[in-house]
Formats: sequence, structure tokens, C-alpha cells
Amino acid sequence: MNLKRFLALVLSLCLIFALAGCQGQSGTAKNGHDGKFHIVTSFYPMYIDVINIAGGIDGVEVTNLTEPQTGCLHDYQLTTENMKTLETADAFVINGSGMEQFLDKAMKTQPKLKVIDASKTDDINLIKDPDGEGNPHVWLSVTYTICQVKAITAQLCDTDPEHADAYRKNALDYLTKLEALRDEMHANLDDLPHKDIVTFHEAFPYLAKQFHLNLVGVIEREPGTEPTPQELEETIEQVKELPVKVLFTEPQYSPAAAETIAHETGASIYTLDPIVTGEATPEAKDDYLNKMRQNMKTLKEALQ
Repeated sequence: MNLKRFLALVLSLCLIFALAGCQGQSGTAKNGHDGKFHIVTSFYPMYIDVINIAGGIDGVEVTNLTEPQTGCLHDYQLTTENMKTLETADAFVINGSGMEQFLDKAMKTQPKLKVIDASKTDDINLIKDPDGEGNPHVWLSVTYTICQVKAITAQLCDTDPEHADAYRKNALDYLTKLEALRDEMHANLDDLPHKDIVTFHEAFPYLAKQFHLNLVGVIEREPGTEPTPQELEETIEQVKELPVKVLFTEPQYSPAAAETIAHETGASIYTLDPIVTGEATPEAKDDYLNKMRQNMKTLKEALQ
């Protein structure tokens, strides 16, 4: 090898190492071994938001943590497989507001895990129960979903600046769709002649507040737990007083208690979907829009 070629080779190697050093300092750190930025979402509503913000971006991968049949995460226990998924996460997107009660355990085993809290914004005001505990089902307000999409996008851009422009572009497209959905729902629900609703559990106060509905009763105070005879009797008496007797169950839970109330009161049963279950695939992008529109149609039919 002549001297000129040798010097050129040395210069090339120095340049490669210099560039590698620069990338290591300024690039986004990635926990996975495939060079992609891995985003993990806590459950289905967050997955829908994130695939609208980050889906289809080259170099970004989105995974949902919990199984499709998992409803709200009130008592969810992390599995060994969940922990393995979080080990490769560069960002973990949660609903926040107390929904992910397993988060403390996750942080003990993954103290460096970057958590993106979708409810970390001054624009979301929690509805509190008599004990002062905030209701975490904020995504069932379209306005608060808009706030969550903005909060997730801002935090993702800070965490992964390499893809920030793409995140912002996708988010803007989705926000436009959400704003159109909100306008459509107001046009269909604001002037309904009847406003009183009885729901399955405490998932719908934000939807009720946004569209001026009067939430007069809840069938199951604790989801998955049958109401006590006293609670059942109280709900029956509430329904008997309503001018339009309708009950709203959820597809994730047994309607047995609602059927008992309906038998005693003559109430009709409808289904509202809290949008907590679904297949975590790219096709889920429009699931929030579609299911909220179905909820709108159900409410309109029930309360006319």
C-alpha cells in the first residue's frame, strides 16, 4: 500500500469515528437493538392517540402494553411480559390522573423509564368524587382528548427531537379530525329534549359534562363488582323517577345488573363504549372517532 492510500484510509477511519461520536452525543438514545425509537402505551385510548401522532414514521415503533380485552386499568397487575416490553421502551405514554396504579412498580424496576403523561396539562380539570379522588376517564371528553394529544406531542418532541417535525405534522392532522368530531357531537347532542342518563360505571362524567347531560346514577360503583342490594334498590328508585328510563351498559362488562334494573323499572338498555378495548394495530387509528360517533348516535336515539 503506498503512502497516499494509507493516509487516505487513516483519514476515512478518523472521519467515521468522529461522526459516530457526534451521533452518540446528539442523537436520541434508543433502548432497543434495532435502531428504532420504541414508544409503549399503557392501554388502548393512549395507543389510538400515539399511532395518530407517531404511526407511519420511519424509525419509530409503537406498542401497546396491555391485552386487547383489558378494560380500564383500575386494578391491573403488570405481567412478566409487560416488564420485558417496558425494558425496551424509549418512552412510555400513560393516561395519568391516577389511571395507571401499577406505575410505581414499573418505576421501581425501570427507574430511568421516560414517562409521558397525557394528562400533564393545565387544560385538564379533573372531576372529583366525594372523597376528593380525581376521575381519570378524561379521554371521554373530546376536548380533553385534544388536550392529551397536544400534551403527548409536546413531550414526544422533547424526548425524540429527531422525529419532532413528523410528530407535529401527524398531530395537526389528527387534531383537525377531533375538532370536527367535537363540533358534530355538539350539533347532535346539545339540544336533546331529555338529558338524564344512568351509566354502568364512572367512565362517563366527562362526556356528560361536555354535552350537558345529567348523570343521575351509576349501576356499578366498582367496575366488575356487582352492586349491593342496597345500591341496586337505590338505582331502581332513581330510574323510576326519570321521565325517559334508559340505562347505558358497556361492552366490556356483563349487563346482568342493568337487566335486573330494567326488569323492575321498564327501562330500555343501550350500550355506550368507553373505548378501552381493541386490537392494537395500525387500523385502530380511527377507532376513537368511529366509536365516539356511535356513542353520539346511541345517546341521540335513547334521549329523543
